[in-house]
Amino acid sequence: MTKTVNHWIGGKTVEGASGTHGPVTNPATGEVTTKVAFASADEVDAAVAAAKEAYLTWGQSSLAQRTSILFKFRALLDANRDAIAELITAEHGKVHSDALGEVARGLEIVDLACGINVQLKGELSTQVASRVDVSSIRQPLGVVAGITPFNFPAMVPMWMFPIAIACGNTFVLKPSEKDPSASIKIAELLSEAGLPDGVFNVVHGDKVAVDRLLEHPDVKAVSFVGSTPIARYIHTTASANGKRVQALGGAKNHMLVLPDADLDAAADAAVSAAYGSAGERCMAISAVVAVGSIGDELVEKIRERAEKIKIGPGDDPTSEMGPLITKVHRDKVASYVEGAAAEGCEVVLDGTGHTVDGFENGHWIGISLLDKVPTSAKAYQDEIFGPVLTVLRTETYEEALDLINASPFGNGTAIFTRDGGAARRFQLEVEAGMVGINVPIPVPVGYHSFGGWKDSLFGDHHIYGNDGTHFYTRGKVVTTRWPDPADAPAGVDLGFPRNH
Repeated sequence: MTKTVNHWIGGKTVEGASGTHGPVTNPATGEVTTKVAFASADEVDAAVAAAKEAYLTWGQSSLAQRTSILFKFRALLDANRDAIAELITAEHGKVHSDALGEVARGLEIVDLACGINVQLKGELSTQVASRVDVSSIRQPLGVVAGITPFNFPAMVPMWMFPIAIACGNTFVLKPSEKDPSASIKIAELLSEAGLPDGVFNVVHGDKVAVDRLLEHPDVKAVSFVGSTPIARYIHTTASANGKRVQALGGAKNHMLVLPDADLDAAADAAVSAAYGSAGERCMAISAVVAVGSIGDELVEKIRERAEKIKIGPGDDPTSEMGPLITKVHRDKVASYVEGAAAEGCEVVLDGTGHTVDGFENGHWIGISLLDKVPTSAKAYQDEIFGPVLTVLRTETYEEALDLINASPFGNGTAIFTRDGGAARRFQLEVEAGMVGINVPIPVPVGYHSFGGWKDSLFGDHHIYGNDGTHFYTRGKVVTTRWPDPADAPAGVDLGFPRNH
């Protein structure tokens, strides 16, 4: 019997009333285990109304009250990390250790939100003119929304709502309909921590729910993480409706390997970064650029390591990589490998025929490795979002840099080298928002912001860190003069205010 995942509105579970549901499968078996209610526009309106009502008091609450609740939530989240990871594995398919890592990274942002007091300190200038003081303060926006992807059903929402509610906003989350259960568990933990009803709400659904959030006049800001086409749509539509937007899009992350690099370390990093979480990461390395004569040796080292990866159900502790989220996505990823040879690629490893004994109906695909890939190949041009690593060859650093900078994406990149001068040049010359030097997945820690360049980010603000605090607040400047009892009447003056 399948379970039903409903909405969370006003501090309680609310059954879906639209009559529309979506299937949630166990990717390891292909079995539909859950159905999730899809919200109508009216149900989205109800969530926004609950958030707007809650904002009347939450927006005026003290920083001490907000952070006290977040500290309690952090303790509950820590105590329930295994339970949340199990929900992620059951619906997303990633191995349990990877799901635990996702929760841990989300906890980093909760930690940051618990210390929001420092981020929200204002500024004061005294005596800017005779008995005149000027202060700058930051205030919450109101109701804000988050629209999050399937690949990190716990972490990405936690990149958003902890900072948003710590700043005094109320939040409406529209998680991915493919793995919705983690968001409801988080809502329950927030309620248990003492978060007032309506401060955090969850509505499930499809484009109907998304479009209503983008056009709703009471939603002041929208955060999004997902593919580039949808990020562009979110940014364009929400901006046209007068909202503040941060929309993080797709990626094609390059790893540049110079001839002086430690090739064993580079191969370890390439395999870990390309095939971790089955490649369903926006920060996955999907293109290795080998410079000079090292290409053949590097590819061989990658192949040796990749062939040893154990693929199986996420709840099997011996599995290192799980299935893909849906069969449709699995087939799309496979199509890039199946058409690679015809586009001039050398297929070193073909994982399209991989199956797992006892789980034949799962959404399985094995490790794929493509070498000598031309930039014209679809496997290079598109964000595949699966366990497919492409290797490109260049003769010089300059040629490699030009290749990377020609990509329309600019999310993350990495260089592997022992040469500090080359690394310094690369970090300044490469056109990407996050750079790793001998670090393959340069995801910033919570107190530095995450975000890309070019078609990987739409909007002015990166996510979490200082940018997150600024995104979820707006500045106000207050100029004050208190008259001294000894002052004589100033009289009327129609000129500019004096600063002396």
